[in-house]
Amino acid sequence: MKAIYIIIVLLISTISFCQNTISGTVVDEKNKPIVGANIFIDGTYDGTTTNDNGTFTFVTNATGNKILVVTFLSYESLKLTIDVLNYKEKTIKLKESVNTLDAVIITAGTMDAGDKARVSVLKPLDIVTTAGSNGDIVAALQSLPGTNNVGEDGRLFVRGGEADETQTFVDGIRVAQPYGAQTQNVPSRGRFSPFLFSGMSFSTGGYSAEYGEALSSVLLLNTSNEASEEKTDIALMTVGLGLANTQIWGKNSVTFNTSYINLAPYQKAIPQNLDWNKPFQSLSGETVYRHTFNRGIFKLYAAFDASQFDLNQESINSVTKNRVAINNNNFYLNSSYKGSFGDQWQINSGLSYGYSQNKIGLNVDNVNNDENALHIKVKLKKSFSDRIKLTFGSDLFNTKFSETFSQNIGFSNTSGYSSIIIAGYSELDVFFSKKLAAKIGVRFSNNSMLNETAIAPRFSMAYKVAKHSQFSLAYGSFTQAPKQDYLKYADYLSSEKASHYIFNFMYSKNKQTLRTEIYYKSYSDLVKFDTTNSQFNSVYSNNGTGYAKGFELLWRDEKSIKNLQYWISYSYIETERDYKNFKAKVTPSFVADHTLALVGKYWIEDWKSQVSFTHNFSTGRPFNNPNETAFMNGKTKNYNSLSMSWAYLVTSQKILYVSISNILGTQNVYGYEYANSPDSNGTFQRREIIPTADRFIFVGFFWTISTNKKDNQLNNLY
Repeated sequence: MKAIYIIIVLLISTISFCQNTISGTVVDEKNKPIVGANIFIDGTYDGTTTNDNGTFTFVTNATGNKILVVTFLSYESLKLTIDVLNYKEKTIKLKESVNTLDAVIITAGTMDAGDKARVSVLKPLDIVTTAGSNGDIVAALQSLPGTNNVGEDGRLFVRGGEADETQTFVDGIRVAQPYGAQTQNVPSRGRFSPFLFSGMSFSTGGYSAEYGEALSSVLLLNTSNEASEEKTDIALMTVGLGLANTQIWGKNSVTFNTSYINLAPYQKAIPQNLDWNKPFQSLSGETVYRHTFNRGIFKLYAAFDASQFDLNQESINSVTKNRVAINNNNFYLNSSYKGSFGDQWQINSGLSYGYSQNKIGLNVDNVNNDENALHIKVKLKKSFSDRIKLTFGSDLFNTKFSETFSQNIGFSNTSGYSSIIIAGYSELDVFFSKKLAAKIGVRFSNNSMLNETAIAPRFSMAYKVAKHSQFSLAYGSFTQAPKQDYLKYADYLSSEKASHYIFNFMYSKNKQTLRTEIYYKSYSDLVKFDTTNSQFNSVYSNNGTGYAKGFELLWRDEKSIKNLQYWISYSYIETERDYKNFKAKVTPSFVADHTLALVGKYWIEDWKSQVSFTHNFSTGRPFNNPNETAFMNGKTKNYNSLSMSWAYLVTSQKILYVSISNILGTQNVYGYEYANSPDSNGTFQRREIIPTADRFIFVGFFWTISTNKKDNQLNNLY
């Protein structure tokens, strides 16, 4: 018995002797104790949590060098190699995780829309339910700050830049021809239906080094990664018909939509300000095929558009009207792969091909042109940690453009160009803390046709000053080859250049967002020519300069009033340019100093309806009056347009939709066309440039057929 007692005592002594005590304190970066942090030795059950003072202590049978793991919610996990025997009364400092939802994000110059956006100024539904947008992504964006509503054109004009200075990308791949057929003073629409896109990023300046050949802005459209279920959508509209379908099998899915638009019946019912020989008609379609791999996704996007119209346009310089007939065919193909491999590597690659053909009749003469545009892209991203991420990649743009002008008398002239641009870029994302982040990048590009190489640095930073508030700033240098109107005649020109400086403040909390931004943009090497219009015998140069500066504000509120969401957008801009055939540095005719948009959407439960309204206001735009000595000294009257829409759910899958643009019939004037010569009194006569119609009225019935009998087309309304 005594022997057994001695053995037990020796065993207990041995066990006690082998146990080691580990102790310390866990604090944050400000040396404040962290309560409830988990501490344990990797591969064992030995561990504990910190008390109210942030201290801990526990015993372990482990010996030698071991890995001590320390974790706490919203902080980065920490692994330490320790000597178990000597690890006592140590202080462990944890860093806040930069991957939490309330971590800082860089917002200068960029507005995101989508369900996955950290801070979304718009939702995908907003794109199509904004009254007056009529399902056009570009029209909906014109309710945001930084844009100018140029009603006679219809494209995106951003911060004093022309429409050609904005580039559109689908899944990161460029769209060479993002707009439909267009002629002077007849607005075009964006080619893409919102139906296939799950998110959007609209950058008004200071954007990533990943994107080039854009002086003012980039619009990034992202197709859906997956289809929710199989369904069919049917649209019956006063302007045409629409059909869409989604099929899913295994790891594959395909979605398509097609539409036929014919404005002839509509224009017979609604008075028009234009003399149409053949109203606008189009047949278009889009499709997305998706295949999901274990570590990636492949998407193939294709779109086609065939449109035509024929009209007679008035001119102050012609007794008879000028006939313009356009037949446009467009095809766009986009394939992309996004995935991960190895140790924290990501890859994005793809290519796009765009083809556009225009057959234009100008009275008895003809203009035929076509453009072939190819974009190949590879992007790699390496995450060294949650705090340091490196992105680098390359682009190739290949564009061929050809145009033939044929006169009725037999004379013809052919012009065009072929351009290859090769670019590379690198960008480093650094999260110094949960409150401070920076993005540093540079882009190199070589244009073989212009025989030039450009280096464009980019930098942005954000600092979180409070839980719901942050400041951001951005700087960027940007280059863009001159547009085809110039390059087809002068391949000796250089790229145009712009520098952006942006300072941003954003507050976002409980479905309320305040965003303010000030910016300065300087232009150099803008194209100038010495004739009334750009033509084959013009003398071209890169002697143009310009600047733009301004202040923008956006307030969005989905909280204050039940069932009501609204946003207010305001822009002030001061800008001048000396380019084209300008006689002096002045404000261009497409810019309004002050722009205001008020958008509201109210859900009426008893009526199962959403009522929307949009009011757009802008001050007068400049125009040149040859009766005055000062160049571009005139100003049009202020622009006002109130639009309303009503969506009524007949059933959960059937919607009746009515939309009226400019419901008050305000007589807006976009500008003036002046006579080339004065009359007998020495006065240059003029005519107003006005909208194609005082109002646009749309009625549509949308029906969704799906297995769950709940999905509808509220997010696909025209």
